[in-house]
Parts: sequence; C-alpha cells; structure tokens
Amino acid sequence: MDREAYRNCCSLVKIPRQTYEQFWSSHFVDYIDKELSYSKFFKKYLLPNHPCMFSRRFTEEWKCRKQWVTEEGKPNFQKLLQEFAETPVPVANCNAKEYNANPKQVMPFKEFIHYWKEYIQNGHSSPKGCLYLKDWHMARDFPEHNVYTTPVFFSSDWLNEYWDTLEVDDYRFVYMGPKGSWTPFHADVFRSYSWSANICGRKKWLLYPPDQEEFLRDSHGNLPYDVTSSELRDRGLYPHSDEACQPLEIIQEAGEIIFVPSGWHHQVYNLEDTISINHNWLNGCNIDIMWQFLQNELSSVQKEIDEWRNTMDSWHQHCQVIMKACSGIDYGEFASFLKIIADNRMAFLNACSSGDSSDYPQHLSETLTTLGPYHAAFDLQRVAHIIECLLCNEDFKRLDHSALTLQPETMLQQIRDTIQSTRGQHLLYQE
Repeated sequence: MDREAYRNCCSLVKIPRQTYEQFWSSHFVDYIDKELSYSKFFKKYLLPNHPCMFSRRFTEEWKCRKQWVTEEGKPNFQKLLQEFAETPVPVANCNAKEYNANPKQVMPFKEFIHYWKEYIQNGHSSPKGCLYLKDWHMARDFPEHNVYTTPVFFSSDWLNEYWDTLEVDDYRFVYMGPKGSWTPFHADVFRSYSWSANICGRKKWLLYPPDQEEFLRDSHGNLPYDVTSSELRDRGLYPHSDEACQPLEIIQEAGEIIFVPSGWHHQVYNLEDTISINHNWLNGCNIDIMWQFLQNELSSVQKEIDEWRNTMDSWHQHCQVIMKACSGIDYGEFASFLKIIADNRMAFLNACSSGDSSDYPQHLSETLTTLGPYHAAFDLQRVAHIIECLLCNEDFKRLDHSALTLQPETMLQQIRDTIQSTRGQHLLYQE
C-alpha cells in the first residue's frame, strides 16, 4: 500500500461502500489485462467491495497451468495421478441435496479420476450422478508442490494467516469437476472475499450484490438452493423474488481469476471439465462485514432458543456454543483471531523501526514487507475499530474475559502505542 492510499483511508471508521445499483442492470465487470498496482486494486475493488476479473496473464507462469493441463487445454489425468493417486479427497454429489448443499464423501483421488474418465466417455453422464471434487486442502496437504502463487492483490489474508498460525486448518482449496458440475446458491464463509482461478475449463457465475438475497427468501425466510429454479416464480412460496435484480452472469475462461467480494451470493457452473483454485480471505477492508455477520448469526441462535432464556443460568454461553457449531467461530475465537493479526503487525512495525525481525513469524515476512508499513498501520486501525465495537457489545461483555487471549483495553493501548512510536519512522501520519 502506498502513502496516498493510506492517507485516503487511515481516518475511516465506517468504510463507505458505494451503492451496488450500477450492477443491477449491468452484465459486465471490470476486466483487468494490464499491470495494476495494489493500491489501485485496494481503492477500486477491495474498499468498495466490487467484483472484477483478471486475465490469464496473471496465471500464465503457474506450474499447475503447465503441468495439470494437456496441450488441448484439458485436465492432464496422467500427471495428476502421478502426483495424487492415493490421496483421500472430498467429493460432492451434485445430484443430491442435503440441507441446501451437496452431500460429500471421501474417496481416493485415483477413484475420482477413474469416475471422471468414465463420465466423459459416457457423454458426461453416470449412474453415480455428477460428482465434484471440492474444498480439497491441496496446498496444506502438499506444501512442497508450490504449483501456484497467490497474487499480491489477495495477499492481505487475515483468515489464512490466523489458521496458519494455529496450524489446524486453512481456507485454500482445489476444485475439480466435470462438465455439468455446479455449486448451489450461497455466500462465502464468514462473508469473506474469495478469489477463484481457472486452471483449465470454463465456469459460469451468477452473482447477486449484497442484500439482494433478501428478496429471494421463501415465505419461511430460507434462501433458495437453486436460484434458477422455476419455483422462484411462485409468489406464494417466494413472495418478493420479482423485486430482486437480475444476477451478474459472468463467463470465466481458462487462466482467468475472478474476485468475488464480501456478501455477494453466487451460484457457479462448470461449463467444461474444469480445475480451479479458490481462496477465502479476510482483511481490514471487510472485517466489519465479518463482525456484522457474527452478530447476525448470534442473534439468530438467540431467537431460536429464546424460550429457554429464563430457565438456564448459562443460556448466553450455550448460544455461543451453538453459534460456533453452526458458523465455525464464536466471539471468543473472533477475539483471538483479532489478537493474532494485531500482534503480527505490531511486531512487524517494531521490527521496521529496530531492524530486528525476530519477533514476528518469518512466513509472514515476505507478505508484510511487500504490503509495507502503511498497510500494517491500516490493519491495526481496523482491528482497533472492531475491538472498540466489541467493548460496546452486550453479548461480548457477558463472556468470561479472564478466559480470553485478547484483553481488549490492553490491546487497544498497545496498538495506539505502536502506531505512535512508529509514526516518525514511517511518516504514517505526516502530510
């Protein structure tokens, strides 16, 4: 991040997101085929939460685009089997529905490839249904492969930074699916951003700007499984569906990368045999959206079990437990998440001042150095803002703060002290 971009956003408390009306009647997103600075991407797409597509030039040097793809542009089954034959992988059945998603099974990679070959030979059909390898943590399972490089535009990634620190999970995935495989209507985990690169094949994306999904709820408040279903024309079942805008329909070609912003619900189809790499990620630009999502999740849980509020001494704690079971995180872990992000940036800024980089994780060194001290300071300001929101939140106040890794008031003071002490060295606030 450069100095101008920092100055433009350093005083923001509430990030001003422009209206999405321009996307209601348009079927186009910006196509990026030339060099673009990180600061311009930050200002034009991250902050306003707008989608865009990067051309194949941004992936042309990736090893997977050369090794996993035949000269004809098809999946290179022989090469893939050499690398992953015995690896267990998660596979969904696109022909089955389970709680508005596709049920998954785990099978050896070679078994899925055998199925895929037969599926192609049978004219893209099979009595087993349409199977889709998805949400495979390939980069975590094979860290030495280095078959792709995360573009700098998506490198401010708090979500994977946090999980890498804990060494228990990540949100980096490989998808492999035959022509006709698809993903039902959804928004991404924690309302994160996502980026998705086609290694080979083509996808069709249907994207709805934030809040348009509210018009697509049925009379019981549930979102549709398939947003193209004729059921949505039933006004008795979907009373407001005609008020929703038409989705952005985007065709993604081989090698291209789509940026899907926070809270944009979407449905995705593989138009050909397709391999893609997908990351979910969060940072200072959308952490407020995640915090709002968590508040909404907790509110839903509280409404669901409200009748037991006065009969349980630990009702509020139970709400947190249920929330974590449903969404994958509770307020306590969210606070831990913020602490790790803040600690890493404070250590980085202090290292910039002292010249001693031993106090922060070395695997972050390249990313934090590339993004620079202005970005670290912006990140700290965003963490500070969310901590201030936590301190005003009644449900957060009810947590056992002695059990939290984050002590909010202490962390706020540490952030202020760090920015103050590094202000002169990095010209963070100077005109």
